[in-house]
Amino acid sequence: MEDVSAVSTAGERTRSRVRHFVLFLLFIVTTLNYADRATLSITSSSMQKELGLDPVQMGYLFSAFAWAYVAGQIPGGWLLDRFGTKFVYAGSITLWSLFTLLQGMVGALPVTAVVGGFFLCRLMVGFAEAPSFPGNGRIVAAWFPTAERGTASAIFNSAQYFATVLFAPLMAYLTHAHGWRSVYFVMGSLGIVLAGLWLYFIHDPKSHPRISRAELEHIECGGGLVSLERAAAAKAPPQWGAIKQLLSSRMMMGIYVGQYCITTLTYFFLTWFPVYLVQERGMSILKAGFVASLPAVVGFIGGVLGGVISDGLLRRGHSLSLSRKSPIVLGMLLSTSMVLCNYVDSQWLVVAIMSLSFFGKGVGALGWAVMSDTAPKQIAGLSGGVFNTFGNVAGITTPIIIGYLVKGSGSFAAALVFVGANALLAIVCYLLVVGEIRRMELKQA
Repeated sequence: MEDVSAVSTAGERTRSRVRHFVLFLLFIVTTLNYADRATLSITSSSMQKELGLDPVQMGYLFSAFAWAYVAGQIPGGWLLDRFGTKFVYAGSITLWSLFTLLQGMVGALPVTAVVGGFFLCRLMVGFAEAPSFPGNGRIVAAWFPTAERGTASAIFNSAQYFATVLFAPLMAYLTHAHGWRSVYFVMGSLGIVLAGLWLYFIHDPKSHPRISRAELEHIECGGGLVSLERAAAAKAPPQWGAIKQLLSSRMMMGIYVGQYCITTLTYFFLTWFPVYLVQERGMSILKAGFVASLPAVVGFIGGVLGGVISDGLLRRGHSLSLSRKSPIVLGMLLSTSMVLCNYVDSQWLVVAIMSLSFFGKGVGALGWAVMSDTAPKQIAGLSGGVFNTFGNVAGITTPIIIGYLVKGSGSFAAALVFVGANALLAIVCYLLVVGEIRRMELKQA
């Protein structure tokens, strides 16, 4: 029997719900994470006008975050395995918030220096955010049994939509009323406060002062990796041979490429979607900020619903593979509906179609649940880092490709086809490549 002496015994017969509060805090942190990524999409039209930037230049600025974010994934995953989630994640929040704030200060430089300074700050925000989603995956794997993991992962992942709902109108107002630089001052300051709250409230399951023995047993007996933060592997050096094993697994590669395709949709909505509303559909910046929140509302609903459906199928006795794949395939099919926007003129109809597409993207965004189900126990952070590396290469390619497509054609029609095609490719990956979803076991050298 494992040592549970650190666990509160006051509620041994009554199961506490500490894991739900941990998930709530994950949701709040991830909301800010995505809001800080999306700052540029809201402020970009004002910046373009003030600084005289063309679509290709904006595409490279949009991609700056992802270059560093991708480069930091594997080091970030190893740091999580080596030093634990609590302190690495707290440092991550603090750093990305400081560099978000610094973007507002860079905005005060002469115009010729703003672009270069802004690009460097976006790089640093990306690098600092790198441990965040592998950290989310580790926390969900430690705090939730298998049958609750889909919902838990869907909830924290749906924060990307809630970020738009909550912060897009706020950032649009700040841009309209106080200039685009004010957005970065406000968002950076919020993050620094949140880092302190994270340090105060987050603990691993066996060390949390409020968890009952009943809840700990519920998590552990259901497949939760409650000793993940204390594992001996967390003190091991980087296991580069393990990365080779991950990349040689057909299941893992199918998941990785599928995540790249799904994340292409994410970065379209995070970067070019508000610009599409302003430049292609003739909306004001303020209106676009509010309108962009509407698809995000249904995306949030879809994100939570996808996890609930997946866990519901699992509890009804269906296989893990069927339970995870069904929402992904259905959601990605719905996401392809965005191409229909090329054939309509009405603003309200465009918003309705994009809302349906965003809803489908939410339903199908179960990649982190799949990762929590499949990552080898010894390298949960590193495996999440590789997964997120593949996914967020889309953050590099999507803004740049769309920038060239828009500049070359003068419209977003080809861009929407490009994004829709990626949704179809994600379906192909999960149906024809991934195979059975199961936890991967590392081979001993």
